[in-house]
Amino acid sequence: MILSAEVECILYDGHSLKEKRSVLKPMVTRLRQRYNISIAELDHHDVWQRTKLGIAVVANEQVHAEQVMQRVLAEIDENTELERTITNIEFV
Repeated sequence: MILSAEVECILYDGHSLKEKRSVLKPMVTRLRQRYNISIAELDHHDVWQRTKLGIAVVANEQVHAEQVMQRVLAEIDENTELERTITNIEFV
């Protein structure tokens, strides 16, 4: 079972690509290590106030994949330096 999500976020306080990376890189690394997921920036690479993340969870049960994805999204929401705006989730 593969569950994927495309998550768009806005970074309000970023004023450069360097500041954007200083917010995204630690968050992505922490999520990858904590939840054993695949996560990468998919779009808006050269825009310093927006990002689009791709997240994939592989599990043997649908319920487990959904639980992991909900925990990941909750942790993204807890980050005060960005706001999650549009999220598309689907089973592949």
